[in-house]
Amino acid sequence: MKVMVTGATGFVGKALAKELAKRGYEVVCFSRRDIPDLAADVKKGDLTDGKAFTDALSGCEALFHVASKTGIWGSYDDYYAANVTGTENAISACVINKVRLLVYTSSPSVIFRDGDHKGVNESAPYPDRYLANYPRTKAIAEALVLKANCTEIATVSLRPHLVWGPEDPHFLPRMLERAKAGQLRIVGTGKNLIDSTYIDNVVDAHILALERLKADAPVAGKCYFITNGEPLPAEELMNMFLKAGGLPPLAKKIPAGAAYTAGALLEFIYRLLKKKEEPKMTRFLARELSCSHWYDISAAKRDLGYIPKVSIEEGMKRLAEWLTENRS
Repeated sequence: MKVMVTGATGFVGKALAKELAKRGYEVVCFSRRDIPDLAADVKKGDLTDGKAFTDALSGCEALFHVASKTGIWGSYDDYYAANVTGTENAISACVINKVRLLVYTSSPSVIFRDGDHKGVNESAPYPDRYLANYPRTKAIAEALVLKANCTEIATVSLRPHLVWGPEDPHFLPRMLERAKAGQLRIVGTGKNLIDSTYIDNVVDAHILALERLKADAPVAGKCYFITNGEPLPAEELMNMFLKAGGLPPLAKKIPAGAAYTAGALLEFIYRLLKKKEEPKMTRFLARELSCSHWYDISAAKRDLGYIPKVSIEEGMKRLAEWLTENRS
């Protein structure tokens, strides 16, 4: 089967493209730049260029739309262009090319509200307001994907939470850098439970979704939370990451309310000064770090046959080994 993967320069997209190639799929990647370490046919283009997207998808039988603008800081227009317009173009390209299978990579943040999420399932609605443009635009995009499901194109949306593992270019490097600089704190008590997902499990969930996706299949038109199913206290999870990186555990804490207030103040100042770099703290980040957010993955187990094959314990061993080998 010939499949396209968008976002193959990112963590999830690249890991997915590599695994698909290993399993015998013919992989095409749609990217703005070359991907020299990936054995795939790379088609150049931008998500917002509908014609380029459509031309690149020609001849494919399925699309994994992984690409998006991530992060928690930036203009709404930039997030909308990448996440919403890019997804509209993905759906349109599928329709024009008669690509019948679309697997979309979403995020649990699309339903994140102020407060704890404990054992939340897919029935949770989108909130009325968001604390960042990333979840706001991802929610719009996900809704478009699910609405597009029909007899001509079967769609499914996956919501992997806090993805980590070897070769992570974003989350872990930033966390370790801040810890080394003495800028990392436990927000709140550190006892709030947080779900996370090892990268291999995320990739496995995507391929399982494709294998079960077809018109009128139980997975068609639905979204699924994807995690390791092992929620841990925030303090414990953060210290496990630091240990894997050869760093001492965190000792300093900041009250959740103080972090939220600091985030609001920094957001105001950064907007006033029109600063493009991300503040050290935002309201969204303060809530993410201090609230519980773990999810019910029973639907993914039932419909996708998803079982997290790599435990957090095993994943941490693999991560520590990789970090040791790639210390620079």
